[in-house]
Amino acid sequence: MKLVNAAEAVSRVRSGNRVFFQGAAMTPNILIEALVERYRELKNVEIFHIHTEGPARYTQPPYRESFCLNSCFAAGNVRDAINSEYGAYIPIFLSEIHLLFRKNILPLDVAFIQVSPPDKHGFCSLGVSVDITLPAIQTAKTVIAQINPQVPRTHGDGIIHVSKISAAVEHDAPILSHVPVAPSEIEQQIGKHVAGLVEDGATLQMGIGAIPNVVLNNLMNHKRLGIHTEMFSDGVLPLIEKGIITGEEKEVKTGKIVTCFALGSSKLYDFIDDNPVIHFKEAAYTNDTAIIRRNPKVTAINSAIEIDLTGQVCADTIGTYQYSGVGGQMDFIRGASLSEGGKAIIAMPSTTLKGISKIVPNLKEGAGVTTTRAHVHYIATEYGVVNLYGKNLKQRAKALISITHPNHRAALEEEAHKRLSGIR
Repeated sequence: MKLVNAAEAVSRVRSGNRVFFQGAAMTPNILIEALVERYRELKNVEIFHIHTEGPARYTQPPYRESFCLNSCFAAGNVRDAINSEYGAYIPIFLSEIHLLFRKNILPLDVAFIQVSPPDKHGFCSLGVSVDITLPAIQTAKTVIAQINPQVPRTHGDGIIHVSKISAAVEHDAPILSHVPVAPSEIEQQIGKHVAGLVEDGATLQMGIGAIPNVVLNNLMNHKRLGIHTEMFSDGVLPLIEKGIITGEEKEVKTGKIVTCFALGSSKLYDFIDDNPVIHFKEAAYTNDTAIIRRNPKVTAINSAIEIDLTGQVCADTIGTYQYSGVGGQMDFIRGASLSEGGKAIIAMPSTTLKGISKIVPNLKEGAGVTTTRAHVHYIATEYGVVNLYGKNLKQRAKALISITHPNHRAALEEEAHKRLSGIR
């Protein structure tokens, strides 16, 4: 491994290369910024990543004339670019992104990563973002690293030996953090409804945000909970400290918290650092339905942008506008559904901040169906919880209308009558 400055490190990128960026809290922004500064001498450099943090200047003028984005997730920093001529979105389950690299569908020329300093054996840690980073570094022709002593050393599979790193830049700074936002009254009510579905001994999957945190806050009287998830944040810490999350009933890695990335506060990262209880695996493992379903009572909590009266769930677009990504929702919806005693839950407010109903007669024109109506089970809003599994279309419409905002129920009943020849 050669220690150099950032400009020299990124000089290995050539015009026409495909370059991978590690994401979330581990986004290597020192390397990314140095690459962007080379825009005058580069052409047709394809950037590939999922969720990154930072300014993403490669999507902005004048840099975007030299770089094009091909992403599997539309985070806020790149959302407009993905919906323009300067970017593109690939719809794919998080569990399958690794195949793009390993099957040479999208071969990687260069991978930018952020890692801990090497240990006495020469191994660096990928920190809190192993997800698709592990297959990326295993298949990329060149790996360039940002070495940061503030990167947590994590247990599991997220390691790389210095011999695999072509060039490295030293940078000492806190990794990106995410401060939890106080939940609204509506989010608190939704969280309480969802928490009521969680049984003792359940294996949990949840994302980041106010509703998952409220759910976790309402599990203080539960016992023997486990975690097998795509990601987690600060909300799990009180449950671990109180001995509520023990993982003792899990079948897969009993007693361990299994995840592929984490995003939260510095307190969370301190807890994760060198903690053998937490196993970071690649997304091909954490999101593998066959592995998820082996755990008992898998309770998967996900969200939606809108749901139609038949149960079709749109969670990644607003009409034709790509808002986020398919991600791992279907991986865990299916895994939870097939788990013994499992529960697949979609939780969302009944309306947008502007008061528009999120339960609709039909999805917006051009909207993507993230979870099909054949896969959907529980739907939760601030007005309650319904289970659509086994219900016919008329019964589904009636159930969904019962948990939408009262201001919209009459209009939805009228639309249901037109579409479904009445509700009985």
